[in-house]
Amino acid sequence: MDIVSSEKRSQMMSSIKNKNTKPEIIVRKIIFDLGFRYRLNQKIGNTKPDLVLKKWNTCIFVHGCFWHQHHNCKISSLPKSNKEFWEKKLISNIDRDKKNIHYLNNLGWNVGVIWECFTRKKNIDPLILKSKIMSSNSWELDC
Repeated sequence: MDIVSSEKRSQMMSSIKNKNTKPEIIVRKIIFDLGFRYRLNQKIGNTKPDLVLKKWNTCIFVHGCFWHQHHNCKISSLPKSNKEFWEKKLISNIDRDKKNIHYLNNLGWNVGVIWECFTRKKNIDPLILKSKIMSSNSWELDC
């Protein structure tokens, strides 16, 4: 049972952003300060990565730990109410992420995933991010 009315829950959920989130802005600032230039939400086939660094043949997704169910992360717990809905919703997000990453890899793109918990660190070392972007592999950064 939910502790708020369905109208209030709907209002709360509709206020959640899917672009220009705090983790995305943190990552964009670091990448820009490193001298990399990128495009936001540029469509590649049937996907729209958060950042596309064409010169480096790299696409970056900034994933929220809850919405994309980051494995073994304290932020990614399941809600206690309406469990069936949330399990179905979050599993479909995970499946879509895997499909998008596989699709981009098949097109020859390097794919990076930066998890929300990584952006919450007090002192993010920009050189770690720089080395990942400049590598010719797919990669992930997390807590």
